[in-house]
Amino acid sequence: MRFISPKTDFAFKKIFASSEHPEILISFLNAMLYNGEPTIQELEIIDPYSAGSVTGLKDTYLDVKAKITGNKTVIVEMQVLNVAAFEKRVVYNAAKTYSTQLKAGEGYLKLNPVIALTITDFILFENTEKLISNFEFTETEEKFVYPNCELKLVFVELPKFKKELNELETLPEKWIYFMKNAPSLEAVPDTLGSIEEINTALGIANRANLTLDELNDVDKREMFIQDQIGSVMKGIEIGLQQGIEQGIQQGIEQGIERGKIEGEIGLIMRQIVRRVGDVTLEVQTRIQGLSGEQLDDLGEALLDFRSKEDLIAWLDSAAG
Repeated sequence: MRFISPKTDFAFKKIFASSEHPEILISFLNAMLYNGEPTIQELEIIDPYSAGSVTGLKDTYLDVKAKITGNKTVIVEMQVLNVAAFEKRVVYNAAKTYSTQLKAGEGYLKLNPVIALTITDFILFENTEKLISNFEFTETEEKFVYPNCELKLVFVELPKFKKELNELETLPEKWIYFMKNAPSLEAVPDTLGSIEEINTALGIANRANLTLDELNDVDKREMFIQDQIGSVMKGIEIGLQQGIEQGIQQGIEQGIERGKIEGEIGLIMRQIVRRVGDVTLEVQTRIQGLSGEQLDDLGEALLDFRSKEDLIAWLDSAAG
């Protein structure tokens, strides 16, 4: 038994936007938004999935939209790659969904809250270990929530989830495990199958239940995503190699330059000994700390030195 990945747009919409099984999306949203509490009792899927409507490669992101209990609208997005300006797009989609509720001439009282649920296959917030992060408008100092807060952003970062199958306890954990690991399952495990909605989702995701055209579509989309990931990794690899080569070249140049300075210091030290005799370790250290330009100046000045005091006076002047 093999399962398709819920991370592709085809699979995600087929599983979560099916008008025949709205209970799947209800359970999933209760898990992600309300910590498994049965807050959402009913919903209306907007633009539900139909096999004929999935035509192009929607690449790395996808959306499901639904009206839920409390006259709220939820938009769900699964993001595979951390593309440029992704955070801005999340805010834009939420704000656009909120603002386009009104028809011409309608008042603001008709506006209803919007929740943007974003699931990422990469770590978005490096400064926290939280798996699910919630954002609302809050006062910056006292942190109280804006009255009638109409926009809420919720993020689920899949890479932060590390639990194994035998460690799963809560409904959110089981749904997240399904999202992350469905393709690696060889059968429906009891831990997931005991949740009726997840069991139904796995039945929909079973490759044996798909038509040949649907399987070809899934394979194309998974290959496309892997190509995009490969392209990003190749770019990183090229950038690292260029950085290493540049660093090596800079190191060589710096080494050559330092070698020249060390040679110049050695020559000047021999000339100083001939002019004024041996000098203390402290004086040698001060000379070694001079820049290349200062060493050139010292090379010219030492021809006029008559004593060690002349050398120390010059060093004091150079330091000032």
